[in-house]
Amino acid sequence: MTALEFTYQIGTFSKFLRPFALRLTKDGDDANDLVQDTLVKAFTNRDKYQDGTNLKAWLFTIMKNTFITQYQRMVRRNTFIDTTDNLHYINSMESLQENKAVNFFISEDIQSALSKIDSMYRVPFMLYFEGFKYHEIAEELQLPIGTVKNRIFMARRDLKNHLHMYA
Repeated sequence: MTALEFTYQIGTFSKFLRPFALRLTKDGDDANDLVQDTLVKAFTNRDKYQDGTNLKAWLFTIMKNTFITQYQRMVRRNTFIDTTDNLHYINSMESLQENKAVNFFISEDIQSALSKIDSMYRVPFMLYFEGFKYHEIAEELQLPIGTVKNRIFMARRDLKNHLHMYA
């Protein structure tokens, strides 16, 4: 097959490559890049193509192997391995240290929201939050158990409204 015939054949099959590339990459720009890489590899390796074999299958194989190679390269680039005795993954979530400032601000927001709730609702809620059962709270505050449940529900609803930014 001459270079001109080879180029013509690849041109006719190139329209089938993009849908396959989209299925692999799930992104339009990445799919276009993958098709381009595949065609460049096909042209540069034209001498490795054997006449009489399925050119379309050859192109799909090049594309699949190119995608796998690029994916493996991306994974290797994003994973660093510590070569000390422990062999930890440096970018793993287990080694992540959190700043306690975020928890401090959240705690301040919760305390502020609790202070805005009427004490009629806040007291039963705090007792429940501390681990008391409904019937224990009802005895302590000398209220019917249904009233205790209702006040805890109302306190939760008010807290949810005050803390809507954390939803």
